[in-house]
Amino acid sequence: MHDLNHLKTSTMIRRAFALALVALMTWMAQPALAQGLRPSSPSGAGAADRSAPAAAPAPSAPRQADYIVAVVNSEPITNNEVQERLKQLGPQLARQGGPVPPHDVLVRQVLERLISEKAQLQEARELGLKVDQASIDEAEQNMARQNQVDVTALRGKLAAQGIDLRRFHDELRNQLLLSKLREREVDPKVKVSDLEVDQFLLEQQDTNDGSGVEINLAQVLVVVPEGATDAQVKVLQARAQKVADRARAGDDFAALVNEYSGASRGNGGQMGLRDVVHYPTLFVQATQDAPVGSIVGPVRSGAGFHILKVIDRQHADMPATITQSHARHILLRTGPQLSEAQARARLTDFRNRILAKQADFATLAREYSQDGSARDGGDLGWSNPGQYVPEFEAAMNSLAPGEISEPVTTRFGVHLIQLMGRRDVKLTDAEKRAVARNILHEKKLNEAYATWAQDVRGRAYVEYRDPPQ
Repeated sequence: MHDLNHLKTSTMIRRAFALALVALMTWMAQPALAQGLRPSSPSGAGAADRSAPAAAPAPSAPRQADYIVAVVNSEPITNNEVQERLKQLGPQLARQGGPVPPHDVLVRQVLERLISEKAQLQEARELGLKVDQASIDEAEQNMARQNQVDVTALRGKLAAQGIDLRRFHDELRNQLLLSKLREREVDPKVKVSDLEVDQFLLEQQDTNDGSGVEINLAQVLVVVPEGATDAQVKVLQARAQKVADRARAGDDFAALVNEYSGASRGNGGQMGLRDVVHYPTLFVQATQDAPVGSIVGPVRSGAGFHILKVIDRQHADMPATITQSHARHILLRTGPQLSEAQARARLTDFRNRILAKQADFATLAREYSQDGSARDGGDLGWSNPGQYVPEFEAAMNSLAPGEISEPVTTRFGVHLIQLMGRRDVKLTDAEKRAVARNILHEKKLNEAYATWAQDVRGRAYVEYRDPPQ
């Protein structure tokens, strides 16, 4: 049994790293993944005061100079930042198809996302979190691999799109810093019990069609009292329609919950990600064809009029097979006796010698690797998806069988990785439990992250200035 504890990680860490890469890939106009950063909303005391005001009338002539559109605590967000993010989103929206929000709605959503990110970055700095240059370089290399180009070609594409390299590296740094923050603040709070795994597996056995659809809805409930007259019902229906219209126009949904809802106002009115069988049939039928992020309603029930927002939709199928990877590595731990730069240089030399057939990977691993796999020539055996820390796994997944990576930095040191092979295998009972635990962990993380991000946003003082154009 290999000593692999130093490489294993939670789903959240893997997801956070993927999240950073997904956010960064928008610079290259790649399709967005469902794991993207969600816009967060204000919550708690004073949230209504911090919510976005109604859009101000457009100026009679467009501004020629940049200007501040919002201040988060003491840091500004400028109109140029909003416009740059809109440019990044344009190709994504075109490729994804489906309805595109009106421009003013999209502008407001982008601004709210920037506010949320700014608040999180401030918290990361307050906690003393940092991202070193080696991590930025590695993220850039990962992006190049995912685009099937080298770093020089990647930079050429960025330059052709008018993206300044220094600004690109700043974006890399910010997204990696956000990942570190989420890893620290969210992951430790999420646990999955054996009982929850048992229940999930039983539900999978009971699902005939294998759909496993789960949704997370938020609602504003405009309560209709028992015995209300027709006139009163019409007034309340008009109020509900006003709320729905404001939500569709881009008003912050959590603020509308705080202002109007007669149901639970915690977590922005979200009811949580769970199987559709645990939601009222009325809600499921009303939202079954609605895309994530859309507003549905008002929908009438015995309690009143519901305005629903589709926060998330997932298919939690249990796969019958998985693709395993067989890799080996050489790990050099960094510290006072060996800097990261020295470790990378040494492993680069190892790689060149191996490729020139002047040295053998297994022999070098036995002599130099600083973990339990050294005695086996660095052989890590067959691994399931998500078993290793994200930086290691991303590099491993980018390799073809037989290929050797460039040096890869993780929190445990610097690695040289060789992919030995891949195979599709049928899940054993133990592996099914591991997959089920990962699925449940991911669901809980979605909920925990949404709550946490909303809390960070809610604690920030946000002052809205002139609206972005």
